[in-house]
Amino acid sequence: MSTQFQGVIPPVITPRHADGRIDTTSLKNVTQHLLDGGVTGLFVLGSSGEVPYMTNEERELVVTTVADANAGAVPLIVGANEQTTNRVIEEAKKVIDLGADAIVVTSLYYAIGNAQETETHFRRIHAAVDKPIFAYDVPVRTHFKLPSDLLARLGRDGVITGVKDSSGDDVSFRQLLLAAKDIPDFDIFTGHEVVVDGALLGGAQGVVPGLGNVDPAGYRRLYDAAQAGDWTTAAAEQDRLADLFEIVYTPNDRVSGGAAGLGAFKTALQLMGVIESNTMSTPMPSLNAEETEAIRAILKRNGLV
Repeated sequence: MSTQFQGVIPPVITPRHADGRIDTTSLKNVTQHLLDGGVTGLFVLGSSGEVPYMTNEERELVVTTVADANAGAVPLIVGANEQTTNRVIEEAKKVIDLGADAIVVTSLYYAIGNAQETETHFRRIHAAVDKPIFAYDVPVRTHFKLPSDLLARLGRDGVITGVKDSSGDDVSFRQLLLAAKDIPDFDIFTGHEVVVDGALLGGAQGVVPGLGNVDPAGYRRLYDAAQAGDWTTAAAEQDRLADLFEIVYTPNDRVSGGAAGLGAFKTALQLMGVIESNTMSTPMPSLNAEETEAIRAILKRNGLV
């Protein structure tokens, strides 16, 4: 078991006012909502935070706002999202100065690399920064699946402290858990909201659920049940969360997949009174009244409104 990072670490959404500006008051409310729900860490500037759409100034504002609201309560893990090695190093140093306790790094994107270049990429970043590094396996965005043997090797060498797996490849995920069993303080998190009980049973240290923005307490109950070995309770909580996850399927075809999921999370939080607006980053559309009512019905049957 890990002694560094474990439990429930949601990727914090980024609220915006109706005019598109970052809504810092709502962002503080989200942070408090997550802390009240019992999360064990906060992941800022991730995919659920709409980080590709942010200006540099907006990224800094989001990190400083969450860091201030968190006030050291739980570890602050921040994405250093850039295309290539030197740009990642530059971004990592910036977010560390802003309060990051660890950073999250993908493989190269836009630039075309291979496994050897990816290994060099992580090793160079490790040599340049003095905080723990999580590898973020998200091939839907990078178009490169991080190989399990590479991740295990980087873990054994102390280059990375763990992995956030959003690959959706459950076979590869289980293979990674097996390959990393003997690596001390190596933390593997699933980003797959609806199979968390299975991931924890397989030996994962925790979950980074986008849906955790909406129901952090539910994911904490699931995690605690798993830690106690009460897999019946864990499965029941996971079943409820799988039903809650149906909110991401309410938007119609006018909305992209990314805007549908994130828009559903924001709309749910708006209905719950946590944030002011469900406004998305340009050019993504916000969910409409019909979609909002469908989400309200799902929240209601799960006791969240």
